[in-house]
Amino acid sequence: MRAPATALILLSALNALGAAGSCPPPPQLGDPLRGLTPDELGRFAKGREVFERRFTPETGLGPLFNGDACGECHENPVGGGTGDEVETHVAMMRSDGVCDPLADRGGPVIQQHVTPALQAALGIDREPEPAEATARAARTTPDVFGFGLLDAVPDKTILALADPEDRNRDGISGRPNRFLDGRLGRFGRKAFVPTLREFNQGALVVEMGITNPAVPTEESIGGKSIPHGVDPVAEPEIDEQEMNAVDDFVRFLAPPPELPLDHEGERGRLIFGTIGCTSCHVPALRTGKAAERALSFQTVQAYTDLLLHDMGPERADICLGLARPSEFRTEPLMGLRFVDKFMHDGKAQSVDEAIHLHGGEGAASRRRFERLSPERRAALLRFLKSL
Repeated sequence: MRAPATALILLSALNALGAAGSCPPPPQLGDPLRGLTPDELGRFAKGREVFERRFTPETGLGPLFNGDACGECHENPVGGGTGDEVETHVAMMRSDGVCDPLADRGGPVIQQHVTPALQAALGIDREPEPAEATARAARTTPDVFGFGLLDAVPDKTILALADPEDRNRDGISGRPNRFLDGRLGRFGRKAFVPTLREFNQGALVVEMGITNPAVPTEESIGGKSIPHGVDPVAEPEIDEQEMNAVDDFVRFLAPPPELPLDHEGERGRLIFGTIGCTSCHVPALRTGKAAERALSFQTVQAYTDLLLHDMGPERADICLGLARPSEFRTEPLMGLRFVDKFMHDGKAQSVDEAIHLHGGEGAASRRRFERLSPERRAALLRFLKSL
């Protein structure tokens, strides 16, 4: 059963206020979390170097890839931020209702670029899309700020917010996605990946073709074997130390600080709750005990429940795990003011337009938004642009 929206708003406000005058300034965009040890700060700095490193075919890039550096896609306005790339994802919904990500045919992510050696060998300039795919999706690049905190939120906290049968009859039926082995998912637009480390490990291979000890091979090119000689670097192409460094950088990135709110902005915060947005965009989550003190028992104002919600048939694209085509994880809103393309597919060019595109479980809140007076709507948007 979900906590009442008013209680969640109060919790968010209290955490935002803190102990006035007793805390140092919050980290700025792209800074590490406050409270890291000197060793952890050193690991963060080393990780930034690997995150921003540009790979070449001679250092492991490809033979299929979307970008040549983590920082090429996660770049705006600083390293770890969003990007202007739009990827293609595919899947097949089988007749028995099971979702097939077509991993043995190159899915679910279709790489947009190939190395010169692969182009010469096969005569292709991008990975072919599998003919078996029943759906195709566009995906924008999300930022990764504060992801270490999201990783540290206990499963039980997320599951306590789930209400798949809508037992409280509020029209919101958030439900968890599960990985192949049954573990709770939380990362990715379909909340399929359980941990941040797995998210990072998979991204290196899927986005750059950079293998690592956890994912030491690239399976195929559209279901066919990789031609001999087109990927000359021995597997894995980065070692455990470098993989740990990338993970440390993303894990220790601080969430973006919220801007101070004036009276209109505070009014907008309340309106955000009263029209029902906090039913999915839960203002604050609490981390549990983590290996690093800076991640332990912290409140992260992420505005997400990390659950799947049905967004209506107009937004539907692919399935993934237990997520149906129209179901998506609630997008975290921390750092919203730095985003210039909205929704999972980038269809909205503004926050206002993104709200208008909410269907399914979000339709009632959208209608309440559309009925707001111009002054109340402006207040709500002022609040959202402070995040």
